[in-house]
Amino acid sequence: MSTTPSLLERYAASVRHGQGASEHTVRAYVGDVESLAHYLWGPAASDATASDTDAATASTDWNSVTLADLRAWLAHQASSGLSRSTLARRGAAVRAFFAWAHREGIVDHNPALRLASAQPRPTIPGVLSIDQARLLLNTAKTRADSGEAADLRDWAIAETLYATGIRVSELVGLDLGDVDLAERTLRVLGKGNKERVVPFGLPAARALTEWIDTGRARMQAVPRALFVGVRGHRIDQRAVRSIVHLLATAAGVPDLAPHGLRHSAATHLLQQGSDLRSVQEVLGHSSLTTTQRYTHVTADRLRAAYALAHPRA
Repeated sequence: MSTTPSLLERYAASVRHGQGASEHTVRAYVGDVESLAHYLWGPAASDATASDTDAATASTDWNSVTLADLRAWLAHQASSGLSRSTLARRGAAVRAFFAWAHREGIVDHNPALRLASAQPRPTIPGVLSIDQARLLLNTAKTRADSGEAADLRDWAIAETLYATGIRVSELVGLDLGDVDLAERTLRVLGKGNKERVVPFGLPAARALTEWIDTGRARMQAVPRALFVGVRGHRIDQRAVRSIVHLLATAAGVPDLAPHGLRHSAATHLLQQGSDLRSVQEVLGHSSLTTTQRYTHVTADRLRAAYALAHPRA
């Protein structure tokens, strides 16, 4: 059966609404299906599939695709030098596409049922040691002693990212009403519009209090946003990345992005004895498998410590 009008638009809507995926994920998944069409039938077919012209119906026959075709496509992708994480996502996108197409009656069989793809290596980039994280936060606190509104904000941002392990997208979306300083918790809206409550400690509470009571008012902030820029509007992710880079440089620790503070928080929680389920809840992972990748870091450090300390290592 050939493609039908609005095929990829219908698939995109399924990913967007059925899975609660972000627009970034929707674009990636649709792009992966276009890549497959390009491989199987050439650039004209992938362009036609996206634009739903008559050429798409004539040149693309999704019902003719076999498991061997899909494996050959992934092998071709691998030979092009794509990362394992990208290959894993492309395999997942194609499995999701054919599962959807089978449910919708677009194909009469699902060739992707037995399709395996490369699993991304469980590496955690940009993790600070506990001492390095402490140095970065102390540097932020020292800068905030100036009383400058921007320095108070930067201190609060750094403390919040590390204390809670939230994503930078979640941080910039926080409103004043999401902070409970008495209970020391944040109400966070995560991926798939899933809400969770995340605790934070006394240092982050102090930084947030200073920012809210003193610094924020000086920036003529918009009514709801917790963190704002110099013009008072809600701060964006790029500005937060610049803040974290600046603090890392000032502290003399390895440079990292805001996500590095999330990685560091998760790793340090596990190192200090937190269980995986608790860390999963804090980070907002839908799957425990995602959280388990942090155990590789702690296990590596445990082996290194063992090798140094044990008399029969």
